[in-house]
Amino acid sequence: MRVSSVSVTCLIDRACEVTIFAARKQSSLASVPSPMPHVPAAIAFGSNLPSPAGDSRATVLAAIATVGTFRETRLVAVSSLHETVPVGPAEQGNYINAAAKLDTSLSARALLACMLSVEQRFGRDRSREERWGPRTLDLDLILFGDALIDEPGLRIPHPRMHERAFVLVPLCEVWPDAVHPVLKKTVRALRGALPH
Repeated sequence: MRVSSVSVTCLIDRACEVTIFAARKQSSLASVPSPMPHVPAAIAFGSNLPSPAGDSRATVLAAIATVGTFRETRLVAVSSLHETVPVGPAEQGNYINAAAKLDTSLSARALLACMLSVEQRFGRDRSREERWGPRTLDLDLILFGDALIDEPGLRIPHPRMHERAFVLVPLCEVWPDAVHPVLKKTVRALRGALPH
């Protein structure tokens, strides 16, 4: 089992804070009544190739802002940006990673469909890429309340989240007390268990 390193570099600045504030302000949950209960969810963001939005940093910030416009969904918290070493092939650049906590009344499948649409909008073509290879944008649905889902194309919790610093470090900033529904440990505890 490969465990990612805890060495990440925080890259937040004023422009990031302004983008995140704008995304939160645009969030639509409060304005759209829904019969479905609101579920907390976590999304991980990653990029190491330029997209139509710009470099990886600009891509992740634009993706966060876009997620903030999903119907029946509200951004609750957004992490700082982190530069991380790739897990996949060595011949690729470092990633920019972040995480966001949401409240949504969308189903997990509907939320995933929105996320996949965002990836496409930012130039990702999953059918043509190498596994763990470079990408313009990667959005992973990490947690969806305490749901356990194992369906084609949708596994929650994310099956490798507990092994990856590039997921746990930013996730710990926004939802440290979330409990992994299989391992029964908090994100904070999982982050603390990573090798240093």
